[in-house]
Amino acid sequence: MFKSKKIFTFVFVLLISALILSACAPSQSTDSAGTVAVGSKDFTEQFIVAEMYAQLLENEGFTVERKLNLGGTPIAHEAMMNGDIDLYPEYTSTGLLTMLKLDPIQDAQEIYTTVKSGYEQQYKLTWLTPSPFNDTQALAMTKEVAAQYGIQTYTDLSQKASDLVLGGPAEFLEREDGLKGLQQAYGGFEFKEVKQLGTGSLRYQALMEGQVDVVVAFGTDGAIKGNDLLLLVDDLVFYPIYNVAPVIRQDTLEKYPQIEKILNDFAPLLTDDIMSGLNWQVDGPEGKEPKDVARAFLLEKGLVK
Repeated sequence: MFKSKKIFTFVFVLLISALILSACAPSQSTDSAGTVAVGSKDFTEQFIVAEMYAQLLENEGFTVERKLNLGGTPIAHEAMMNGDIDLYPEYTSTGLLTMLKLDPIQDAQEIYTTVKSGYEQQYKLTWLTPSPFNDTQALAMTKEVAAQYGIQTYTDLSQKASDLVLGGPAEFLEREDGLKGLQQAYGGFEFKEVKQLGTGSLRYQALMEGQVDVVVAFGTDGAIKGNDLLLLVDDLVFYPIYNVAPVIRQDTLEKYPQIEKILNDFAPLLTDDIMSGLNWQVDGPEGKEPKDVARAFLLEKGLVK
């Protein structure tokens, strides 16, 4: 009888000790919806958009590994193929022209359906819903000078170019998607003078100081919003359309199908004006961090807590 009591007491003490140790042990998180790796290419806009994707997923319970600033398109694509990242922001015509090696398409929806199908067949990657902003090559003017000459579109500019000075990189003069191509597509585009200006900041400085009347730009450059410039309308759609969308591994989407709704619901918010303004917060005088800009925007829209 005494021996039975000793055994019972010993077992009871072991059970209590186990419960105490269990309570004191570091807790394993069980509320994560899963772990995904979000990547980006190597410039401001990519950092901001990738951060938005990451923060939206974290808000929905995902653990996110950030692998930002990977490099150019081939490096980001290779990271996807190797499984180093699960998704990253990519541009529709980059997928069409650079990765699928297809000819340009003028219609945004057709570009999207083409790259979505092509990526699924060739790479086992897919595209979610694209945002409306178009980060394509563009031409910009101050609103005052544009109004003075009655210019809103590329057609308008082609006819008034002889009165104006253009600022842009040297290669713009010779490339088929530069001045030569514009002359073939629209006619005209014979500027009074062309000044070779390298980086974007120098071009915009020259524009604001009146040294040039028109600058070669990109559609969501922060300086467009920051300086309240006018982006001219490419009315014949000479330049390809570059909408951004999450490209995601198909196996990741099969594992976590909720990602599609999370990111698709967000996509419509990123317009040209919005994206240019967000870029300006990072690239302009404030010099904010992309992750902070992303979070402030998502908080403002009530999309994260």
